[in-house]
Amino acid sequence: MSAAEKGTLIGVGTGPGDPELLTVKAVRALGEADVVAYFAKAGRNGNGRAVVEGLLRPGFIELPLYYPVTTEIDKDDSAYKSQITDFYNMSAEAVAAHLAAGRTVAVLSEGDPLFYGSYMHLHVRLAGRFPVEVIPGITAMSGCWSLAGLPLVQGDDVLSVLPGTMRERELQRRLADTEAAVIMKVGRNLAKIRRALSAAGRLDGAVYVERGTMKNAAMIPLGEKPDDEAPYFSLVLVPGWKDRPGWKDRP
Repeated sequence: MSAAEKGTLIGVGTGPGDPELLTVKAVRALGEADVVAYFAKAGRNGNGRAVVEGLLRPGFIELPLYYPVTTEIDKDDSAYKSQITDFYNMSAEAVAAHLAAGRTVAVLSEGDPLFYGSYMHLHVRLAGRFPVEVIPGITAMSGCWSLAGLPLVQGDDVLSVLPGTMRERELQRRLADTEAAVIMKVGRNLAKIRRALSAAGRLDGAVYVERGTMKNAAMIPLGEKPDDEAPYFSLVLVPGWKDRPGWKDRP
């Protein structure tokens, strides 16, 4: 089959949750796609699918890709790795069947497709076989620091993006060795993150944001948060730019 006969795989960044933060290019691609695929927990549509409601063409084919496991098994467990690898292989082939039939497949990716996104697992399996386009999206972290009105880095500041799933000692080390940080994948790791920030001397100034840019968004200085409960859509911002006006005089 020639490239002209194959469908195109499009990774579509749906942004951090606010439909108004979709790019014009993403909206156009979604309105033209034959198939719309998205990853989700079994029984749910996922946030990316909710964001694009009303933007899809009449008669489009919906292709949900349901994770076999999420947090039931530790990510380092061999059983988890085996199941999730098989799942991504099967998901890629389900998408490939539509591409081989000449259909354009848009894969929804919360935030940006190539930044901690499940879309990447399809991309690396299919990019050598079919035409591919990636439409970037606004990341969760930029949506959250914009919501908080919190400048993160300036001048020669270094920004580290850290997964909260890291081992506590390594998280602490990296927090102590950077001017600013964004801690992703918070969820049930918040107590560990709080301890690592405190040990690194970075808890003061850290801001917790959940569901940033969504209707039920909330934020609070992490040191004032009374519990360690956090939803999937949450992160912690650790600002740099320590000589900015007002920083030393803040309450």
